[in-house]
Amino acid sequence: MHVDLLTLYLLIIGTLLASSGMTLWEHRSHPRRSVELRVLAAGYATLAIGCAAAVFRRDVPGPWGSALSNLVILSGYLLVLHGVALLSGRQYRAASVGLLFVMALTWMVGGARSESTIWAYVSAIPIALASGMTSRELLRGDDFKALPSRYIAVAVTGIHALTYATRALALPWLAARYGNGLLLTASAITMYEGVLYSVVLPMTLLKLVREETHGQLLQESQTDYLTGLGNRRWFFEQGERVVGEGGKNRPLSLLALDLDHFKKLNDRYGHKTGDEVLKSFAQIARGVVGREAVLARIGGEEFAALLPCHDEARAKAVGEEIVTRFAQTVSHRVDGMEILATVSIGLTHSADAGQSLAELLAAADEALYRAKSLGGNRLEGAQKAASLKVVR
Repeated sequence: MHVDLLTLYLLIIGTLLASSGMTLWEHRSHPRRSVELRVLAAGYATLAIGCAAAVFRRDVPGPWGSALSNLVILSGYLLVLHGVALLSGRQYRAASVGLLFVMALTWMVGGARSESTIWAYVSAIPIALASGMTSRELLRGDDFKALPSRYIAVAVTGIHALTYATRALALPWLAARYGNGLLLTASAITMYEGVLYSVVLPMTLLKLVREETHGQLLQESQTDYLTGLGNRRWFFEQGERVVGEGGKNRPLSLLALDLDHFKKLNDRYGHKTGDEVLKSFAQIARGVVGREAVLARIGGEEFAALLPCHDEARAKAVGEEIVTRFAQTVSHRVDGMEILATVSIGLTHSADAGQSLAELLAAADEALYRAKSLGGNRLEGAQKAASLKVVR
């Protein structure tokens, strides 16, 4: 079925306007990305206006209809680039203004003599550059590396850049060799690809933002709001995974940690000071146990740390380091007075098969209570060595 260029133009205009409206509506549901979504919506709307101007460019005397519509279309692509760059905290204002200036100067100098050449070939160069930089920005974005939709957006913008680069660099030679009929075919191909771009890219970028928001909500549901550590639910989910991955040749240790006399500290200095002490402890513990540990706040002043590949001696060294550092740290000051707090730790270790995560935590809790009964500010190990069974 043959579709004429005017129909394709109208289809692109309609999809771009619809994409602009949907993106603008969506920005209210994603306040963190509100600015970026509004810029993208403006970019799609500008592209639609530029395409509408291109339909009527022949009605304007001289090359100015073509020049105006081309500059508006290019502005739309640059706004899309700017919106994508903002997702990663970057901007392309100076580069965008420079590219628009160069293209405007090109039309002013050569528009009257070479309108068709500039419209068919030269104008494709900045569009290819803008689309290529958009694809590059999507690849550079650290916040989206784990999101599958990023690769679809990269592919769409990359193909768009390649299409216009081919139009600018290879089409003049091909048209000279095979005739102007090829130019009409190339224009149709460009328009068909433009329809896909106007539909797929906006939908993919919206999905990207939605996936990011969903990931943030999931992370917040698994994170303790005060300390930034994992919460109790996250600890048991991740802990069961670590236990399930264990084996006879992979030692595992668990620390149960509890701040000493924390209720008295709260009653005397207030909950705000208590919160500062908890945050200070969480920072110290995270720095000592390392990134591989499953560290979480599982109660008010209670914490737990699962240490993969830690034998008893290594886990004991980690726990004692936490006790020492926290006891020496000024967690907060009230009226110039230093607040010092301490922590008690219970340690249990498993070299091979035997107990579940809940049973290991119970054994560590028993050792913790013994440390408390001995005055606190110390680490005590479980009296009987625990053995760990791989959970299937």
